[in-house]
Amino acid sequence: MSHWEVSKLPLSTTTSFYYAVFNRSNFMTFTLMGIPGLEAQHLWLSLPFFSMFLAILISNGAILYMLHMEPTLHTPMYLLLALLMVADLISALALLPKLLCLFWFNDREIAVNACFTQMFFIHGTSVVRSALLVAMAFDRYVAVCEPLRYHTVLSHSLVGRLGLMALAKGVILILPMPLLLQRLTFCHMVIPHTYCDHMAVVKLACDDTRPNRIYGLFVILLVVGLDLVLIGFSYGLILQAVIRLNSRDAICKALNTCSAHLFVILITYVPALFSSLTHRLGHNIPPHAHILLANLYLLLPSMFNPIIYGMKTKDIKIKVAKCLCGRHS
Repeated sequence: MSHWEVSKLPLSTTTSFYYAVFNRSNFMTFTLMGIPGLEAQHLWLSLPFFSMFLAILISNGAILYMLHMEPTLHTPMYLLLALLMVADLISALALLPKLLCLFWFNDREIAVNACFTQMFFIHGTSVVRSALLVAMAFDRYVAVCEPLRYHTVLSHSLVGRLGLMALAKGVILILPMPLLLQRLTFCHMVIPHTYCDHMAVVKLACDDTRPNRIYGLFVILLVVGLDLVLIGFSYGLILQAVIRLNSRDAICKALNTCSAHLFVILITYVPALFSSLTHRLGHNIPPHAHILLANLYLLLPSMFNPIIYGMKTKDIKIKVAKCLCGRHS
């Protein structure tokens, strides 16, 4: 439609036309509110978030460096652990730099393309992390139930394929989210959140958002539901094998083999499920509690995964002690 044709339209129609064109342009920006109700405390809140950021970078980076430098740790379990820590680092780097800029410099604006990119990486790494936990559950099943065939079954090529499948799952499931959002017209530009959460952005649209909501629910059910079923199935088989063991020492060893992975599952899924339930059912819970929970369920796994594996895994504990002793000697 030419400018002359537009000028002949009624004023309200012309305004709507120009608004729709601008709304789909690359110049559109959203405004991140931060934590609603706690805007005055943003500077103080930045301290724990910055501390978590440092802890995530240092702990995950240190474990990754150790896994890279020690040839004895180039086993399937530790290769999967390395992939998990890479996903944790990407998740933190997608979330925290913008959040800290918001808290420190009141930098609230984010371009639409940057917003959708952040959304893709935050939600995508969550899907990849969940898929890797399923692969690690399979790894623990083989270690406990088929120990003599462990290195035959879990070859490096299989670990590589499992990693690629986890990455493909994250990309295939999450890429439609920003693509579906691009077809919408937005009536509001303020996101009541610290980052570009999918549902928070969907709620700003004027158009029919049922496809976006249905697809978002489908992804949650597929990722959390299916992955938890697969993990539960693996641990059901492990428990069945452990019960058949006669030796108490063998039972303790088998359970200790899985303990780190079980703790990581709890720290990953419990905060996520709790945040999801409070978001849908906790109508009396204040908005700032929802936002804090949404941030914590993304950050807690990234922060605690290296600590859990460092404390519960004998090989990593020995290597850390050796490094520390070597520095002090």
